[in-house]
Amino acid sequence: MIIGKLWRTLKAKINQMANWFYASDPIAQMQLEYDQAVDQLREGRQGLEQYRALVERVQRQVERNRATANTLEAKVKAYLQSGDRETAARYALELQKAKKELAENEEQLQMHEKAYNNNLTKIQHASGKLAALREKIQKYDADLKMSRAEAEMAKLAQDFNFDVTTDFGQAEQIIQDQIGLNRAKARVAADLSGEGIADIKREQDMEKTLAEQALREFETKAGLVTPEVAQVGEAAKELGPRKQTIKQK
Repeated sequence: MIIGKLWRTLKAKINQMANWFYASDPIAQMQLEYDQAVDQLREGRQGLEQYRALVERVQRQVERNRATANTLEAKVKAYLQSGDRETAARYALELQKAKKELAENEEQLQMHEKAYNNNLTKIQHASGKLAALREKIQKYDADLKMSRAEAEMAKLAQDFNFDVTTDFGQAEQIIQDQIGLNRAKARVAADLSGEGIADIKREQDMEKTLAEQALREFETKAGLVTPEVAQVGEAAKELGPRKQTIKQK
């Protein structure tokens, strides 16, 4: 009784392990069964080849029996025509035995031919089923791989829906903050670069005016122009922009 319980427990464990292997890689299990069926079919084909050799041997025996019977029948006719009935009777007895053996061998040949054709039909049918099974395994394998890929893609697409609460979302937020800070620094630097431009322009205009005055003084001292002309030029220079403004108006 204890041994029976242990045996049932062991069978249950073996069945559990088998189910686990089937569930882990069903394609491999189908391929294993297919390979085993192919091996059996190969053995069946070899047996069929040997059986065909037997059929061919019986066929040759029938042909020899038929040739012997034809020869004996010809001898019986020949000796009857020659009037030798004793010799004809002896060959007639051999002919009777030969025909009996021929009938038995023909019956055996017919039986073997029928059995061979039946086995051939079974093997051909099994070969067709194996071909269909091979295509089915390939289709299941492709479908299973495709379904796994689709599941991984769906999982990946779901994982890509990051929010701020995830590590990826937090890292993304930090990167965006750093990008914003860098852009802000660049904007501030650009805004600060415009400070003091008006002062620099006023200083440049003042330096230009002082340079013009220095040139006039040089021309006056050198006698290139009279002081009156220099004053008129200065007055015209000062009035020029005002006249141009009035004219534009």
